[in-house]
Amino acid sequence: MTLKTRITDDMKAAMRARETARLSTIRLLLAAMKQREVDERVELSDADIVAIIDKMIKQRRESIVQFDAGNRPELSAAEQAEIAVLQEYMPQPLSEAEIDRLIDTAIASAGVAGPAAMGKVMGALKPQLAGRADMTQVAARVKTRLAPS
Repeated sequence: MTLKTRITDDMKAAMRARETARLSTIRLLLAAMKQREVDERVELSDADIVAIIDKMIKQRRESIVQFDAGNRPELSAAEQAEIAVLQEYMPQPLSEAEIDRLIDTAIASAGVAGPAAMGKVMGALKPQLAGRADMTQVAARVKTRLAPS
């Protein structure tokens, strides 16, 4: 079952169960997917959908920070509920050890050492880690590994 089919089936189930908050989040996701398909005239793969979900989660995390700063806990809670629904469609996150192993492999295959290899290493890691790890944390780990000792 593709991710798109699963999301559509979950939308139908949420409609039947009258779960309005879940339904609205799923509809937002489907709208974002449809918009990208129309804009780019392509059929989205699971990886493309994961990228869309990842972007939506980041947007909601930024909103939560703003709502908390503005003392709006009810809006912050609504955003957190949306994140919980979106997280269901993300692949299982990798463990720290798995991420470290992938970083080591990418550094070894880059063939260059030092900060100059950062772009090469991150380019190799991004397709493997997309949606399965926080890329800003991965970049920080790669940077510390590539730093001269």
